[in-house]
Amino acid sequence: MNEIDSLIQALSEKKKLVAMLAPSFPIAFSYPSIITMLRKLGFTYVVEVSLGAEKTNEELAELLKDNPNSRYITSPCPTVVRMVHQQIPQYAKYFTHGVDSPMIATAKIVKEKYPDCQPIFIGPCIVKKLEATEDNPDLNILVLTYTEIDQVFAHFNIQEETETQDQFDLGEQGITKIYPIDGGLAHSSGLINSFQPGEIQTVSGWENCAKAIKDFDLNPKIRLLDILFCEGGCIGGPGIKSTLTTGERKKKILDYAGQT
Repeated sequence: MNEIDSLIQALSEKKKLVAMLAPSFPIAFSYPSIITMLRKLGFTYVVEVSLGAEKTNEELAELLKDNPNSRYITSPCPTVVRMVHQQIPQYAKYFTHGVDSPMIATAKIVKEKYPDCQPIFIGPCIVKKLEATEDNPDLNILVLTYTEIDQVFAHFNIQEETETQDQFDLGEQGITKIYPIDGGLAHSSGLINSFQPGEIQTVSGWENCAKAIKDFDLNPKIRLLDILFCEGGCIGGPGIKSTLTTGERKKKILDYAGQT
């Protein structure tokens, strides 16, 4: 049974579910319409993964504080993590082990807040499915892309509509809403301003990743490599169906971050 069928079955059985909406959602859906639609679909709660991103930033800051002489490659991107382990495993030592990705951090918050509900992550990334099932099976996260949740909407004939009072049950008002943009972690955590020039490098795009990691290994001046596999960051994920350019997608995220 694939993830679409699993969610359709869970909704049909009226199970208690929490939608965890990735911070790139404004590219695919309007706000707060998406919350209205998810509630009509049958989700008990809707939470914003930007909340978990705040926890990721806190854990990373603590790791850097405790290890001032160490150097790190950020690891929220499961595609980068798998690429390194499979193709250039000698660099896996640089990953921020013990720092949860925003999806995992949010799922832990959900498990504590709503222990009788199953977390359903909705986002742009297909490799998050492996992060959920292979790396964190204990959290029982079901992962769907935006294009897949559209198919679930269609199955239940849920049309776009807006209840203006709808809002996230757990949301984030801070700057972590910019997380899906390349450099989003470095900027939202404030680390971009707390290090000397050249100590943090940000990169996105699959064709740039391997070289950036090898360059990081050879350049001890770089303390942190903030890296995402997709072009422009998570806003370029394969689970997004959009004709917008990378620049237009980035503007969508920045506009949403600025208005909420």
